[in-house]
Amino acid sequence: MGLSIGIVGLPNVGKSTTFNALTKTQNAEAANYPFCTIEPNKALVAVPDDRLNELAKIVNPQKIQHSVVEFVDIAGLVRGASRGEGLGNQFLANIKESNMILHIVRCFDDSNITHVEGRIDPIGDIEIIELELLFADIASLSKRIEKLQKETKSQKGTSSQLSIAQELLKHLESNNPVRNFAKRDNEDFLILDKELRFLSNKEVIFGANVDENGLESDNEYVCNVRKYAEKNGAIAIKLCAKIEEEMVDMDEEEKNEFLNSLGAKESGLKQIIKEGFAKLGLISYFTAGVKEVRAWTIRNGDNAPRAASVIHKDFEKGFIRAETISYDDFIRYGGEAKAKEAGAMRVEGKDYIVQDGDVMHFRFNV
Repeated sequence: MGLSIGIVGLPNVGKSTTFNALTKTQNAEAANYPFCTIEPNKALVAVPDDRLNELAKIVNPQKIQHSVVEFVDIAGLVRGASRGEGLGNQFLANIKESNMILHIVRCFDDSNITHVEGRIDPIGDIEIIELELLFADIASLSKRIEKLQKETKSQKGTSSQLSIAQELLKHLESNNPVRNFAKRDNEDFLILDKELRFLSNKEVIFGANVDENGLESDNEYVCNVRKYAEKNGAIAIKLCAKIEEEMVDMDEEEKNEFLNSLGAKESGLKQIIKEGFAKLGLISYFTAGVKEVRAWTIRNGDNAPRAASVIHKDFEKGFIRAETISYDDFIRYGGEAKAKEAGAMRVEGKDYIVQDGDVMHFRFNV
């Protein structure tokens, strides 16, 4: 299971610079995980997790493989994109495939970089894109309602879905995003969302892009974005896209020193990946052997067979048991053998809910 984040933003807000930094990161980390050739507008980036390095110190594997996040550079997002302006259709298709949205917002003044709207107004920028998402959802939902109305005349069982769809349309037409709809747990709504993949229902991280001078303390633009995000149940993370691009070739120690000199504690992109995982309810478990120490991404609440399936479907079909050691115990006892001697290895069955950081070995038979 992977995480796909679609990067959106108006022109000249730092979206391309952010994506360039991610693309360079992908190239720099290519040896750390397997990936096939992907399109130029996508980048696979390793999920930062210091626990892998600690496990590797004990196991001494041939390689370390992180979980990965796919970032998608969403093209053609301008005012009117929902009506096909710019590359509107491509924008809609790409963002529908993403699990969540990284919305880059310009939070710096620079007379040398023009703004497409002729002013620096982060909240105004956000509202333009949020409105385009809303319009796109209205268009797709309206088409579905027309189809449901026809089906209702000839089939049974569609009237309840039609009722929810019409209620949701009124909600959208009042300039309210799908994520604020009161009946999102309703079964008929879930069917609609699975089919239409509502854009305004996706989780959002706002990337408040500042210049080098804006990393130490929040300027007025960043403060406004943080307030907007909090009010709308989203997350705001401050970053400097230019700095992120410059740090690609640095090692961890150099990055930390550089960030500290600028008044920042952690890379903005690193924060975004971590928050993306948390916001979507994703966790990692580990396998640790001499060939590789590896992180596997699952949903929080997945049972052991489901967790095993991300390695191979046969692991789920023929699941027998999972030999499990918590990360803390693995580190405390210095590896599998000593953890087992200390009674810290547990044998778990099909109902076991995998915990973040579990070090696991699956037994199966097919």
